[in-house]
Amino acid sequence: MSAPSKRITKERPYRKQKVKENLHQSSEKLSFWQTKLPIPWGFWPAEARLFLSLLGVWSLAGLLVLGSASWWVAAREMGDGAYYIKRQILWFSASWSLFFLVISTSLRRWLKFAGPGVVIGCVLVGATLVIGSTVNGASRWLIFGPIRIQPSELIKPFVILQAASIFAHWKRINADQKLLWLGVFGLLILSILKQPNLSTAGLIGILIWLVALSSGVGLRSLFSTAILGGLLGTASIVFNEYQLLRVTSFLDPWQDPQGNGYQLTQSLLAIGSGGWFGEGYGLSTQKLQYLPIQSTDFIFAVFAEEFGFVGSIMLLLFLMFIAFLGLKIALKCRNNQTKLVAIGSTTILVGQSIMNIAVASGAMPTTGLPLPLISYGGNSLISSLFLAGLLIRCSLESTGLITTRVPRKVQKSIG
Repeated sequence: MSAPSKRITKERPYRKQKVKENLHQSSEKLSFWQTKLPIPWGFWPAEARLFLSLLGVWSLAGLLVLGSASWWVAAREMGDGAYYIKRQILWFSASWSLFFLVISTSLRRWLKFAGPGVVIGCVLVGATLVIGSTVNGASRWLIFGPIRIQPSELIKPFVILQAASIFAHWKRINADQKLLWLGVFGLLILSILKQPNLSTAGLIGILIWLVALSSGVGLRSLFSTAILGGLLGTASIVFNEYQLLRVTSFLDPWQDPQGNGYQLTQSLLAIGSGGWFGEGYGLSTQKLQYLPIQSTDFIFAVFAEEFGFVGSIMLLLFLMFIAFLGLKIALKCRNNQTKLVAIGSTTILVGQSIMNIAVASGAMPTTGLPLPLISYGGNSLISSLFLAGLLIRCSLESTGLITTRVPRKVQKSIG
């Protein structure tokens, strides 16, 4: 054995021993909230710590933007300007609780739940076609008393987990299993298209495609799948008048500004009114019942009017940095499954945000995708923070410390 290899083999046990000693020392100084973390805060990777901090900023900023976008309408229609904010805070509490549960639970355990989660989600999506509540021409909701569930939103984390589980072992699993899960994914996308919800179906299709691409599936198969997906999307638009009108109004919204093009024209007027630096927080005029769906699908238009071109660019740079952190976390993952989960989670968080902004600015046909952590809605919050939790869990598991034997007091805080 050469001298360098001897040095390496001697250093590795030494490093592990140092990690154990450091964990033991830190376990004696842990605060209450740190004991609830999978590993002490000081041992978190820099990417995970930075992402968690930005997630907090994202959530707080989302509440402020929603407050501005919804206050006037809530005061007029509900008699309480803080109506939507109060409900959103409740959903944030539940969603952040789920977030900490996700980062404290082994990714292997979440992968075990993925298959049943996708199947149950498919059943619930199918149920919306039979007993779902129809809003704006689409049946996307199931109503259980005071709670409204949007299965196509809640199923996203489980689709990522199951896609990662399948495509990470694509070359080793048998053909029957491949066909089974490709059929389940296909059925899910077709059911969402039937609602109709072309944007969510397209986003899930792109997500699965990107996970497959990242896993190393052959380009010929991916190219054929992309063509098939494009044909399905085109057929959905042609045979659904609701979607066809949205596409035609997107091409020229000014042709019918008081009809089919009303949403987009009002959104463009809001964005254009912002100028370079915006009208100022809370001073948007388009939100005064000119701009429709200003608390969900078109909330970016309110943001752009109040913070202008500079604020919009800063938001885009923020999303680009989130994408960079997600990619960096993925590159540090120790196995393919974890890496694919990180890629999928980042794709949804950033990709859905970009698609929402593209719709509001007229770069895409009008769709029903919310802006993650900013748009009003509990289903979107739960799904987004679930995905954020998976991304941080991937980063924590990349350290190798979660599987390291550590002092008993620290082990209690490890999921």
